Amino acid sequence: MKKEYKFPENFFWGTATSAVQSEGRVSGDQKGMDIWDYSSKEYNHRFYHGITTEQVSGFYRDYREDIKKASDISLNSFRTSISWARLIPNGVGEINPEAITFYKNVFTELREKGLSVFVNLYHFDMPMALQKEGGFENKNTIEAYKNYAETCFDLFGDLVDYWFTFNEPMIPAEAGYLHDRHYPYVVDFKRAAQVLHNIVVSHCEAVRVFRKKKRNNQIGIIMDVLPVYPRSSHPADMEAARMADLFYTRSLNEVILKGEYPVELIEILTEYNQLPPQVSKEELALIKATKIDLLGINYYQPRRVKAKECLVNPNGVFMPENFFDPYIMPGRRMNTSRGIEIYPKGIYDIAINIKKLYGDIPWFVSENGIGIQDEEAFIRDGIVQDDYRIEFLTEHLQWLHKAMKEGVNCKGYHMWTFVDCWSWINTFKNRYGFYRLNLETGEKTLKKSGIWFKEVIENNGFEV
Repeated sequence: MKKEYKFPENFFWGTATSAVQSEGRVSGDQKGMDIWDYSSKEYNHRFYHGITTEQVSGFYRDYREDIKKASDISLNSFRTSISWARLIPNGVGEINPEAITFYKNVFTELREKGLSVFVNLYHFDMPMALQKEGGFENKNTIEAYKNYAETCFDLFGDLVDYWFTFNEPMIPAEAGYLHDRHYPYVVDFKRAAQVLHNIVVSHCEAVRVFRKKKRNNQIGIIMDVLPVYPRSSHPADMEAARMADLFYTRSLNEVILKGEYPVELIEILTEYNQLPPQVSKEELALIKATKIDLLGINYYQPRRVKAKECLVNPNGVFMPENFFDPYIMPGRRMNTSRGIEIYPKGIYDIAINIKKLYGDIPWFVSENGIGIQDEEAFIRDGIVQDDYRIEFLTEHLQWLHKAMKEGVNCKGYHMWTFVDCWSWINTFKNRYGFYRLNLETGEKTLKKSGIWFKEVIENNGFEV
């Protein structure tokens, strides 16, 4: 017997993408260079098949047709980002009129098609001119970001329903300044900590500017969460999980949602001389006073850990991983294309924690999805038969539904992504979209999962 899963009226059903990953560049667009334009060329060997930002999914050219495709599958909301370097090519100073026209047209088109407009201000894409001056290591960038945010509020405020200051603010610090995945490829915990702190202050400055304008729309932030699970109930494994959660979840969630850094984190960083050197009382007071309206949560995988098995190299780089080891759980279910675990219950655990720990703040799933390599192998009769994606989304939505039945304050679900997009160093290795992008022709064709999602939206739920 089938079970029905119904969601609340006015639930946000949508997709998410970003400017860097979808827009591309065309001759005469006057866009400035960002760190991805630069690194995908200058460090081309790091990018799968050497595909640069000039070869993305063409949203800058095709936005009207793409938005119609979004409407065709009944999406009621759509998240994208503004490219800082497109709007203000040098990060500060002159504004690009071509960008103003483009974004106004995009947001207007979305609204005319009946989609709520969710706009993120920063999705990993520092203007290269500012990065040369230190990026978010440099306190001057906080002021530059605040002015950029205010410019966006003034230009597009009447067209945007929900603003978000940052997508996954941990990533620019962790991937760019600690784990050597994103430009500028620095490996230094103290510098990473300074970058993260300055991003938090930038977020708060943008919210403060937004509040002064007394607009009717809302503002929030989007954070990625990997719920942490210990190998066992042994105290050493439990402590490893606590430390992983402290460094990678609480370090950001608590400062954003509670207004303070965890005391334990400050104590550890003090002990190991890893506190960011530039933190003022005024900044901490601003953090304490800043509140958001809506929280976005990105969820893809869990983090499983165990107690350390070897002593830490005393001359090595200070890392969160000094306090735990990753745990490869026997029998775990894997997405072998990405090398990450599939664990739908994680979305339930995150939801319950938000309710329990963070005052039942309104939130939504801002990203969730599955990237698969060589999807052309699943094409039948011209359509990608991505039953694996339907299964993935169904299971996650079932667990989300359970959490909502238990009273969590979730407002919507956005899948990553709308059209197959360029995905950082993996470029187009793994495909995530409801629409397949043909890299040779630029054609965008609906997958089986897109047909399924349209039915889910129109029924405001599904049966299994």
